[in-house]
Amino acid sequence: MDQKIEFINEWKSGNFTFQSLCEAFGISRTLGYKLCRRYEAEQENGLLPKSRAPHRVHNKTLTEVEMAICDLRLEYKRFGADKIISILRDDYGMKELPAVSTAHLILKRNGFIKPRKRIRRIIPIKPIFDPEACNEVWSADFKGHFRTRNGLYCYPLTIADSYSRFVFRAKGMLSPSWEVCQTAFTEVFREWGMPLQLHTDNGIPFGCATSLCRLTQLAVWFIELGIEPVYSDPGHPEQNGRHERMHLELKGEATRPPAYDLRSQQRKLNDFVHLYNHIRPHDALKKQKPARVHVRSERSFPERIREWDYPKEFKERYVCRNGAIRWGHANWVGVSTALKEKRVGLEEVGDGIWRVYFRQKSLGYFDERVRRIQDKQGRSVWNRV
Repeated sequence: MDQKIEFINEWKSGNFTFQSLCEAFGISRTLGYKLCRRYEAEQENGLLPKSRAPHRVHNKTLTEVEMAICDLRLEYKRFGADKIISILRDDYGMKELPAVSTAHLILKRNGFIKPRKRIRRIIPIKPIFDPEACNEVWSADFKGHFRTRNGLYCYPLTIADSYSRFVFRAKGMLSPSWEVCQTAFTEVFREWGMPLQLHTDNGIPFGCATSLCRLTQLAVWFIELGIEPVYSDPGHPEQNGRHERMHLELKGEATRPPAYDLRSQQRKLNDFVHLYNHIRPHDALKKQKPARVHVRSERSFPERIREWDYPKEFKERYVCRNGAIRWGHANWVGVSTALKEKRVGLEEVGDGIWRVYFRQKSLGYFDERVRRIQDKQGRSVWNRV
């Protein structure tokens, strides 16, 4: 600005030719004449920098469209620009919509998006189970417990289909016991059928990291129903990233703030399930809702568990209440307390080496010489009797 004023003062003095004056200041004659015209029209204010923004934007987003984007964000506070545009196009029938990047700028300009702190990037790990159809793999987990406003803890159990991302149930519980979990799974199985596999972490009541094949009483019940329990590696929740991502949305929608008691908290969980299944578009489903993709399983829930017959060449043993089977007259072989009062089958595969089964599930190998059963992960139960 000081150089502009000095240029104008030298020009007004008349001591220099215009060309030599422009050369001394290192500008073109075109720019020099432009500064002189602005000064004559507006005095020193004409020398201030001018906005380069166009006077008219021909492809500017319509005001009613911008208001619709903001109104939808007010209703669904955790929906991003891509999901808002998808809902306006599919559910509201709006055609003249801006690009997702433009909708993101609209939300940012209206104060709906706050900048996040930069975090260290972590190389993502793909899930170890990648189903190709509905009901091949379901996932289940407990979202981290929290206190309701009356001081009691709430443990939300979530069950979802890994392919369609359809959430079957988000059930608030006072404790994560296997009995209440069994009741919740029974309700879901009766309504939606059963999957081939159920993917969980290693936490109780789904699995036990120190048990043979990670078996628990709930896992044994799944096996009896013909469902194969599969587990993430210990300390790797990213292997069930679909479910963990859903928990992030549940946390934002249904637990901030928590409700007063378990009953009112359950209403918030039910509202989240409806939102996640029927309203929220999903990127992995090409912006479709999970409810439009999911189909009911053809495997119906059996009200009575059928008996299991092992082949004739198997040796069948009864697991006593101490979690062990008798081998010989006085020898005990530890199996698992999760299998108490169940029957296991042993198939001889070598000299003194037996493969142990519970129904269709292979538990590991039994060595007669050391009287120990060991699974693929190296877990075993020594005979202590």
